[in-house]
Amino acid sequence: MTTNLFFTSLIAIVADLSAQMTTAQRYQRLLEHLCRIFPCNASALLKLETPYLLPLAVNGLSEDTLGRRFKVSEHPRLAQILASENSVRFAADCELPDPYDGLVESESEQLLVHDCMGATLFIDGKPWGVLTLDALTPGSFDNIDPMQLNTFISLTAATVKAAGLIASLEQRVRYATQTVFQENTDQDMIGDSDCMRKLRSEISIVAPSELAVLILGETGVGKELVARRIHLESNRADQVMVYVNCAAMPESIAESELFGHVKGAFSGAINDRAGKFELADGGTIFLDEIGELPLSIQAKLLRTLQNGEIHRVGSDRQIKVDVRVIAATNRNLQQEVAAGLFRPDLYHRLAVYPMQVSALRERGKDVLLLAGAFLEKNQQRLGIKKLRLDQAAKQALLSYHWPGNIRELEHLLSRAALKSATRTNRQADFITISLAYLDIVAEPLPTPDINRATALLAEPTAPIDFKQAVDEFQRQLIRQQLAAQQGNMAATARALGLDRGNFHRLLKRLAVNTDA
Repeated sequence: MTTNLFFTSLIAIVADLSAQMTTAQRYQRLLEHLCRIFPCNASALLKLETPYLLPLAVNGLSEDTLGRRFKVSEHPRLAQILASENSVRFAADCELPDPYDGLVESESEQLLVHDCMGATLFIDGKPWGVLTLDALTPGSFDNIDPMQLNTFISLTAATVKAAGLIASLEQRVRYATQTVFQENTDQDMIGDSDCMRKLRSEISIVAPSELAVLILGETGVGKELVARRIHLESNRADQVMVYVNCAAMPESIAESELFGHVKGAFSGAINDRAGKFELADGGTIFLDEIGELPLSIQAKLLRTLQNGEIHRVGSDRQIKVDVRVIAATNRNLQQEVAAGLFRPDLYHRLAVYPMQVSALRERGKDVLLLAGAFLEKNQQRLGIKKLRLDQAAKQALLSYHWPGNIRELEHLLSRAALKSATRTNRQADFITISLAYLDIVAEPLPTPDINRATALLAEPTAPIDFKQAVDEFQRQLIRQQLAAQQGNMAATARALGLDRGNFHRLLKRLAVNTDA
């Protein structure tokens, strides 16, 4: 490498700071400059969020690397880099496992990293993260000029600090950054698709307010995760967030669960008991599956939302509560209101700020980022060094419809990881999950007989009853699938992409006779 190339690259890095681009783009450009200056096949910039190192940008590594979370205590090379104030280079015959084995993009499926080095980035005297370089050829780093390397590392740290300040100004950050992953990595929202960026923006807008939020989306898209993120970014983040699964509460005890009861209020009430709203006083209550709440309880919930007061079952005493309400549902509440199954006044109280969470099939390559996170989790769970996906498996994940969304992806990869580990030596440097281990079955969409629905729409002299036509279409579709599945209710629900509870409620509403 010539001195001119080195200084030209440094000038380009400084020039990037004044260019309009996202923080992720700044980091990616930084790694591109790194790979031009120094002889490496792969590089990565990882931020320290104790106890994890989180990849923010990678170059030459598999796309799913960005979805992984490297626990420092489980990766001795990363731990050694963090423990040193100087750059660290590992010998080609170093026995310490490399965190990127099997992740470097290469035509060879079995090619492992041979040369590795890294350095801790310090910002204001504190370790911010690490910069790593990997090469597939031993001795690649023999001729690196230490002064040039240290200069680049210092400039990288300065770029990271400047990028952080720029992002703070652009996003008008109103609170100190919270370490979301410190106790539970599941609280992070993984994804860089347009819809995920829009969702994060919506969260940052509504979180600081006290507005009620209604989170809408299909089963398994991560509505609870969105609710927790809203709470974490709210002014109530240091207070409790109480979770309520409305679908799991029988009507007979729902009022007691929400509002509490006094001793002797009913058989079995042997002590006074605080309800969920009292427990959430000063914080947030998350009413999951709000569409499942019985109408009798909806009226009592409305009173609480209007007045900020509750009455324990069996007591006339008013109890004031200060609670931020977030609700979620996978049902179309506007249709439920029209059908008389949900109170319109309660709907408008809850939907002050409606927020839609996109289905996984609409999120593009986010599937691979999420896959990386789930594979990392399964590595730890199964005691495997490295799990990776081959190209056919990645393409299958990208093209699948995902009726069960993120939950389905997680379970599918857990099964695939277990199958792969069972049939492969767990002590291998890495285990590759092929398409054969992914039990993805692409089913063609059914083409129901919609004669009656078509007739309703085709009558020229009568006004179209849209709801009646849609209901009839659903009846015909359900009957066809029941026949195709030989009356198996569970199989029919799966074929229609519905969970069993929602399927049975739909049968009841449409008055479909399943005995025929």
